[in-house]
Amino acid sequence: MAANTLLVISAHAGDFVWRAGGAIAAATQRGERAVIACLSYGERGESASQWLQGKSLDEIKQIRRDEAEAAAAELGAEIEFLDLGDYPLRESPEAVAKLVDVYRRVQPTVVLTHTLTDPYNGDHPAAARMALEARVLAQAIGVANADGSFPSKDDIIGAPPVFFFEPHQPEQCDFKPDVLLDITEAFPLKRKAMECLPAQKHMWSYYTDLAVRRGVQVKRNAGPNLGLPHETMGEAYMRFFPQVTSVLG
Repeated sequence: MAANTLLVISAHAGDFVWRAGGAIAAATQRGERAVIACLSYGERGESASQWLQGKSLDEIKQIRRDEAEAAAAELGAEIEFLDLGDYPLRESPEAVAKLVDVYRRVQPTVVLTHTLTDPYNGDHPAAARMALEARVLAQAIGVANADGSFPSKDDIIGAPPVFFFEPHQPEQCDFKPDVLLDITEAFPLKRKAMECLPAQKHMWSYYTDLAVRRGVQVKRNAGPNLGLPHETMGEAYMRFFPQVTSVLG
């Protein structure tokens, strides 16, 4: 049986760290593969400090790439960049085709991406819509790869579950978590990854505090006999497709 592979589809170079760094680190700590697909570098909308310093667009892209690569390395993950542009991230057949190729090459068993609603950043739901469309197309042997060739039966994917990670302002994004992930053991790696993003230093404490709050909910919902430590840390997710199981629990 093939090893589990986590695919994270991130609109910008920092999103995967804040929202799913714990899940990524937990997966790699279990010996699983984690692959991050960054659709953009966040070069226009999330790099204000670099623009204010007079950096060029190419310089900013390289800075954000270097930061994201360092963060991914801390998490033990692979990372690739599709460089589709941001503010706005435009949905297109070409962009979706690139994601189809990612799905078929990575063969994920689990997918993480953004919520379908975010009134503060249209790039996030655009990434989610493309992630979902590409997931369906990657299952079809009659849908060509980006280069026009057709996949073999071994290239098409199954039906990996998709989880939406927590947006920065969840109440405004219709985010009501139905999955709480214990990231206590993985959190030190998530914190190291966050510290690879100095341009957004103000986010370090926000997402540390959020992990504490979600950790409280992990304990509250885990039952009384699991012996979870007082300092439990957590991340919250929404599952998009139904769970298939033969046992409830």
